[in-house]
Amino acid sequence: MTVSDTTATLTVAHLGTSTVGYRFAAPYDPARPTLVLVNSFTTSAELYRPQFADPALAGAVNLLALEPYGHGETRAGYEQFTYWDSAVADLEALDALGIRKAFVLGTSQGGWIAARMAMLAPERITGIVPLGTSMDLESPRSRELGCWDAVEFCTPSIDALAEPVADDWVVPDEFVDGVLGAGLGDTVTAEDREFWLAEYRRNYTGDAGRHRLRTSTVNLRDRDGLQARLDGVRCPVLWMHGTADAVYSVPNAEDGIARFVNSPSAELRVVDGGQHFLSASNPAEVNAAVVEFVGRWA
Repeated sequence: MTVSDTTATLTVAHLGTSTVGYRFAAPYDPARPTLVLVNSFTTSAELYRPQFADPALAGAVNLLALEPYGHGETRAGYEQFTYWDSAVADLEALDALGIRKAFVLGTSQGGWIAARMAMLAPERITGIVPLGTSMDLESPRSRELGCWDAVEFCTPSIDALAEPVADDWVVPDEFVDGVLGAGLGDTVTAEDREFWLAEYRRNYTGDAGRHRLRTSTVNLRDRDGLQARLDGVRCPVLWMHGTADAVYSVPNAEDGIARFVNSPSAELRVVDGGQHFLSASNPAEVNAAVVEFVGRWA
């Protein structure tokens, strides 16, 4: 389990044999609990730089970022994939790393991947920390509660990415700006934007990159909801949500947390001024809450 500044890969059997991008913050210590970090839409393990840089958090847990299908270094053997596939692949990645139990923190789409992992393997997931997320599909009811219109946001990109492209194609800047605007609002700095433009251009290039980007966007818009399945989550849940989240609302989070009826603890913690990518906009609040949560339930 080598630690470096870059994401490594391991092989799992799911989807015709796949490679999963992963990164540890420090050498794995079996005496510590493990916290899996699952990144948001079209980002990578780099989203969790503020967590990897926090000595208090990294000293309390093994920090392990796992990139979903279509993101970072993770590649499927088959052409199509869903969020359920990412949850299965993450569980297989834990097997490959010799980690039997783990907490899972997920930002936005990472939150519903974390919930899926807890449903699929309740004996293995010790607790989940969804950030700025929703357990609903992109429904009219969700919009009535103040959430965004994913059909309006995603469909133009899905249509624009439908045809094959040349090897020199890279993701358009306006796509990256749209994600950063939704995720971080007016807190995006010029340095942040340049970093993520470079990261996106590295991850989404050529026709294979176009296909991964399109499938990831289809998954976001067209995913299935989890509300009727949340009684299958039997571990503690700490849901954190920012008041400045431009994608999913606090009322939607209040509705969602109430549906974890079989969790021994299901708490919603609202962060004043927090953005959609809460782990990036408010790392101090998130990191301290996670240390407390893991310390309580490990």
